[in-house]
Amino acid sequence: MIFQEVSWIRINSQKFCPALRKIALEWYRSFRHVPCFMQNFFKWLKQRYKKYNVIVQVEKNHASAFSIMSLASSTGCRIEKELPLINSFRTRVNAKKLRKLAENRGVKKIWLDGEVHAVLDTASSVIKSSTLWKSGITGKGITVAVLDSGVYNHPDLKGRIIGFVDFIKNKKTAYDDNGHGTHVAGNIASSGKSSNYKYRGTAPEANIVGVKILNKEGSGSFSTVIEGIQWCIDNKDLLNIRVMNLSLGSPPMQSYKDDPVCQAVESAWKAGIVVCAAAGNSGPEPNTINSPGIDPLIITVGALNDNNTIPAFDDVIADFSSRGPTIDNLQKPDIVAPGVDIISLRVPGSLIDKQNKSARVGNLYTSLSGTSMATPICTGVVCQMLQANPSLTPGEVKERLIKTAIPVSGVDKNSQGAGIINAEEAVK
Repeated sequence: MIFQEVSWIRINSQKFCPALRKIALEWYRSFRHVPCFMQNFFKWLKQRYKKYNVIVQVEKNHASAFSIMSLASSTGCRIEKELPLINSFRTRVNAKKLRKLAENRGVKKIWLDGEVHAVLDTASSVIKSSTLWKSGITGKGITVAVLDSGVYNHPDLKGRIIGFVDFIKNKKTAYDDNGHGTHVAGNIASSGKSSNYKYRGTAPEANIVGVKILNKEGSGSFSTVIEGIQWCIDNKDLLNIRVMNLSLGSPPMQSYKDDPVCQAVESAWKAGIVVCAAAGNSGPEPNTINSPGIDPLIITVGALNDNNTIPAFDDVIADFSSRGPTIDNLQKPDIVAPGVDIISLRVPGSLIDKQNKSARVGNLYTSLSGTSMATPICTGVVCQMLQANPSLTPGEVKERLIKTAIPVSGVDKNSQGAGIINAEEAVK
């Protein structure tokens, strides 16, 4: 690698996320088993034909649609997706195009368009959610956007899937080819009707909007997540979306201040939508909180192992639940909820259903573990809080959850946050 070749990368390094900077340098790295006289030719081939999807954020004074189009045109980039929520667009670049973008004064930041991945019988009682049902606090009238692999029209959600949008295959009818999103939706809003009301979500009368941003394998891109969040903000009033569930994440590579998905969830929060995100499943090691869970504004949920009992004496933090502090050295998660062997809605024939046949519970339910399951349990409690107190702001919801949580004895705050959700007290 010759210094002059990569000087443009070093000069503009503040514009690159760490992953993209590493990739850019690889374009200029010599090949191990190629003769010296052929190195330049093979490097040229790599720089021309090796391409990556990137998210380009423009400076605010260049953020109009016309300016973004002009910027893309002048650098020879095709706009594949517009991401106005964070003044950005997605495009595909080789070395030459990336250099043009990096050297353009209108460009603020360039990220690699990386990947995010998908990370109730006893659970509702453990967090004292079920005691509120007798008073009619069931999440009725509150709508949750589930940004996930989709949602299946399960009998226990009948009549309450009030919206669906598909950013993967652009289908109009609700479906879930992975199964993760439906399990998540069930943790929030399953009526439990098909199980004689045994397997109910924490908000069994809440409405669901399915936002499919993860594919059949349970993964998706940063740009698709941002598109989904933008859609929720745009349709917030039309569908009465008060809460957003993100049971997904990716290992953080940079501060939340420079993270594109964190910027997007902050916009949703400021628009009045409560955002609940999974801490991640990379515990028990410290410093393993996923993005966007690293963002201090939103509610980050870790997983509790309640050992399938209602009393708290044997509750422990699940080994897999990610621990703080975050990459910014901030305390996370904010709170924990049951996340081990959670029984919720099954999607027959979905990828998860085929891979986990032993987890099936009857014909209509299945058992899964993860902070992906703990997060919607928290989301359902938020629905109960908003039904009881519709004027609560996202900040007030978070404050009440934290103030009323029950600490797990002998556990540090970077493992449990404030402790176990106490729905009864949070609603009061």
